[in-house]
Amino acid sequence: MPPTPSATQPINVKLLLIGNASVGKSSLLLRFSDEQWLPEDESSATIGVDFRVHKMDVKGKRVKLSIWDTAGQERFRTITSSYYRGAQGIILVYDVSNRETFDALPRWYSELETYVSSSVVKILVGNKLDKEFSRQVTSAEGQEFAERMDSLFVEASAKTAVGVKEVFTDVVEQILDTPELWDNAAKGRDTSSGNGGVPGGVQVVGLHADNTQSQDSGCAC
Repeated sequence: MPPTPSATQPINVKLLLIGNASVGKSSLLLRFSDEQWLPEDESSATIGVDFRVHKMDVKGKRVKLSIWDTAGQERFRTITSSYYRGAQGIILVYDVSNRETFDALPRWYSELETYVSSSVVKILVGNKLDKEFSRQVTSAEGQEFAERMDSLFVEASAKTAVGVKEVFTDVVEQILDTPELWDNAAKGRDTSSGNGGVPGGVQVVGLHADNTQSQDSGCAC
């Protein structure tokens, strides 16, 4: 007897990377998806939104991630706001060696309150752990703030790969523990008004795990 569609079709999960410019959002994504890292002097700022697809097995389930990497510059905020629609997980990144990026977090969380439901999984990531010698935000500060914001918390380094896989695994595991976030998609019903591959599209159709449509935009922003 052939397997049922529910046994063969992966669960579609949409993740969104947000945070100030130059905190390393694109570098985290590049390290996770391609196991690569670009030095800051070789990278460039994300223009608008970058997009990658990645497949993984989590908790015995096949998961297909569509990961949207947003620009941190203020001038792109009106462009990227529509990409919140349909997201099941938010990865909010700051730079542990830059206090300003941590102090900006309340504004980002205020934006989340506007655009996503309270059930959406959020994870706060203190990136650039390799810059421990110039750290301006302690791990305890990050953990405390994440707890206040009802978020998961991980410190990571896109340069050394420390904590990077944990970031994506932790957020996906909690999404899978929150069936209302993915059950409709797993049953073949789109949970947003968008179409696959556009703002709000939870189900991405016709793309492969080796999709590299934005190959040149892995950056430190």
